[in-house]
Amino acid sequence: MKRRTFLKTIDLGIVGATASLAQGQAKKPNILFILADDLGFGDLGCYGQQLIKTPNIDRLAAEGVRFTQAYAGSTVCAPSRCSLMTGLHTGHARTRGNQSPDLPLRPQDLTVAELLKQAGYRTGLIGKWSLGQLGSTGYPPRKGWDEWFGYFSQVHAHNYYPEHLLENDHSYLLKGNMGTQRKEYAPDVFTERALQFLDRKTEQPFFLHVCYTTPHANNEMGRDTGNGMEVPSDEPYSQKPWPQIEKNFAAMITRMDADIGKLLAKLEQTGEAGNTLVLFTSDNGPHQEGGHKPGHFESGGPLRGIKRDLYEGGVRVPSIMKWPGKIQPGRVSDQVWAFWDFLPTVAEIAGIAAPDGIDGISMAPALLGKPQKQHEYLYWEFHERGFDQAVRLGNWKGVRSGRQGVIELYDVHADLSERKNVADGNPEIVARIRQIMETARTDSAEFQVRERVGGNSKKNASKK
Repeated sequence: MKRRTFLKTIDLGIVGATASLAQGQAKKPNILFILADDLGFGDLGCYGQQLIKTPNIDRLAAEGVRFTQAYAGSTVCAPSRCSLMTGLHTGHARTRGNQSPDLPLRPQDLTVAELLKQAGYRTGLIGKWSLGQLGSTGYPPRKGWDEWFGYFSQVHAHNYYPEHLLENDHSYLLKGNMGTQRKEYAPDVFTERALQFLDRKTEQPFFLHVCYTTPHANNEMGRDTGNGMEVPSDEPYSQKPWPQIEKNFAAMITRMDADIGKLLAKLEQTGEAGNTLVLFTSDNGPHQEGGHKPGHFESGGPLRGIKRDLYEGGVRVPSIMKWPGKIQPGRVSDQVWAFWDFLPTVAEIAGIAAPDGIDGISMAPALLGKPQKQHEYLYWEFHERGFDQAVRLGNWKGVRSGRQGVIELYDVHADLSERKNVADGNPEIVARIRQIMETARTDSAEFQVRERVGGNSKKNASKK
């Protein structure tokens, strides 16, 4: 794969300022990456949420940096996670939509876990993996994960009370969920496994990726209580005058927040907090599934669109990072970055080289408050309702539905909610975005370009 021409020449001064991040330390920094599922830009207190309690995540933001312009790899889970793991945007990544659940990564698709494992890291993946089922080339133990505990597949992943999970190559039975029982809530089990991983201290640095399914709706497996989502309790919202589905939604987020608090406390207890980069974000924007209405809590904040849209609400996500002694506490950063930047960023932090031919740029300088090389543009394409594309070029955002569709243009700095289409007044910008849409991608055998499905896009959306 050739190096992407949209990456500018790296400023050697910036590289020199950060290339030795991992040098001079007794041990390379640990990395704890916590990923939520369908959590909106406005679902956290530190992003303006007034009704849902998230004290631990809010504290994480106060102790680190909160990004206001972080972008997911896609507007649904599988392609978003593919970009996160491989450093490729959806114009080059293998997975570009959800219509082929668990399309496996190929042997040549190098993941962050493989890269860090080669650098001496102990790697662990817990929860949801959308990039290869048992026996496939993308199965976690084949893609760099020393320890794997989670769902059998992406489709399996939205049953909150499964009867079984996978532990490396073996089935793990949850006896409390056999038959009609619902005693073992999967996110609780994942948190316990993550705590066990953090308890096992070794000489190796670790990379632990905890992929919660919260607050995704339980709409795949059909084991539903009738209220859209299953939770052990709707506390502390039981007495709220809200629809039951919304009590459950809020309770899921607050319960996840409590679990994250446990993980952070474990880092302190084991003495690893000071040498651990903690990241928290969501795989895409808020959903409208299982009866939940994203407008109830203003889950998208001021952003337009939800999951499956390429407007800001579908792809701009909350993102928080903490690294004691490296990241200045209490910072709010407007640095523009996307999931495909994660791989080169952690490569630099770990003191190793990122592979050639990826789309990402290391954001390590931005973490440290240093001058940061910028993307010329960000690119997304989405294959589920047809062929949708989006480009962010500086403060401009172009969105197109269908290869022959009309490009809408928004100034996302002046018009964050993307309400005013200014394409007619900016023909040169539209022309440049059209050129990017045509050249920033390669064809895919699995995701061939087809025109957008007719009718209401939400009605035509898959429920993965």
